[in-house]
Amino acid sequence: MFAFLFETALPNGQILLALGLFFGLYMAWSIGANDVANAMGTSVGSGGLTLKQAVIIAGIMEFAGAVLLGSHVSDTVRGKMFDASLVEPLALVLGFMAALLASAAWLQIATWFGWPVSTTHTIVGAVVGIGIVIGGPGAINWGKIGEIVLSWGTSPVVGGLISFTLFKIIQSQIINNKHPLRQTYRFIPFIVFFMIFVLALVLVWKGLKNLGLNLDLGPALAVAVLAGTGAALLSLLWVRHLRLRHERERIEHNVEITDDYPEGIPFVRKEERSAPEPKQELRPALAPGSALPTRRWEYRREFEFDRLERVFATLLVISAAFLAFAHGANDTANAIGPLAAIVAIIREGTVAAKATVPIWLLMLGGVGIVVGLATWGYRVIETIGRKITALTPSRGFAANLGAATTIVIASRLGFPISTTHTLVGAVLGIGLARGIDHINLRMLRDIVISWIITVPVGAILAAVFYYTLRAVFG
Repeated sequence: MFAFLFETALPNGQILLALGLFFGLYMAWSIGANDVANAMGTSVGSGGLTLKQAVIIAGIMEFAGAVLLGSHVSDTVRGKMFDASLVEPLALVLGFMAALLASAAWLQIATWFGWPVSTTHTIVGAVVGIGIVIGGPGAINWGKIGEIVLSWGTSPVVGGLISFTLFKIIQSQIINNKHPLRQTYRFIPFIVFFMIFVLALVLVWKGLKNLGLNLDLGPALAVAVLAGTGAALLSLLWVRHLRLRHERERIEHNVEITDDYPEGIPFVRKEERSAPEPKQELRPALAPGSALPTRRWEYRREFEFDRLERVFATLLVISAAFLAFAHGANDTANAIGPLAAIVAIIREGTVAAKATVPIWLLMLGGVGIVVGLATWGYRVIETIGRKITALTPSRGFAANLGAATTIVIASRLGFPISTTHTLVGAVLGIGLARGIDHINLRMLRDIVISWIITVPVGAILAAVFYYTLRAVFG
């Protein structure tokens, strides 16, 4: 496993390898601190998960995605920003090391301020900086840069529109209904089908391709439909369990659902004057001179909304776990791709179009991501989950599902997209569904500025670090 430390074809190979591994681990740590929070921010911010639970679930799923479905073949230059075959091996090694260090440093700065930025854009910006330094502006594929700039607008807008639409449907068909819990039972199979259908497509198009299973549209849709149908059928058993449990809870909390009254109050609460008040009693105060409780409509909905949000909290955790798995399978390459190229060039002494990614490098990336999430992930989780707009499990679920749907559509159509920008746009869409007053515009301004400066800052830092490494290693 460690034979590579003694098999180098470049001067100071062992030292360069040690530094490359350190920079790669640093980059993976920064990705975990900043990017993984995208999947878990909505869960923690809405109260669906505690921070500790989010770290454990995301850690398991990210590591599994990185190791099981992480790309085993990486382009020598992420995104093919420039022709690496025209660059001498030592210069390219130093360039990739500088790109990793610059990207990790910028992600750490962004995480400190709680800014959710795109790790892909960060590493691309760093590679662009190296390309300009080594080959000049004419060596850069500016078309790719144009696509990235385009994604700054398309990713959040599309994610926001889809999430806005999904939440409006949930709001109109379930939340605003006179019987929201009954509507929840009715719609669960359809919601579960759509959720698993979309997440299966995310896995098929953005995960299984790393194993060489590039499914065409027909087979991919068939797999997704089968997965969604199976999950929907299983959800019927879950609905049955929920009905029985909620009925027991109604009895325990002394809530009786009866036929609608003419004034539109669809329930009354039983009176038990001799019984002591339990701690979790939901019974409201009595109206003066009346045997009926006041604000009966509000209290009845309080009971049903509490159970409704618990149901969506479960769906939110499932969607967040899938997104974390897909993230580990794909974005680990932002740290491990350049590192794999460094290892291959130092060992072979030549620049190849592709670099094999050994399993131990994927494990290294997975460990780095998990540690980053556990130590600093709470900073960006706070931004996604609480500082943009107030989230509940139903709102967070709509945001996650909207982001996943956007990823599927954009991936299929070949549009450039950022997962980070998509999810932030999805959360904004949820806020807009409730009104512009429910969005923290100051935080939104800071996030947009951080997006705009990510690519140039990555390029500048990479150039500075490259000249520094070049001065040390010649």
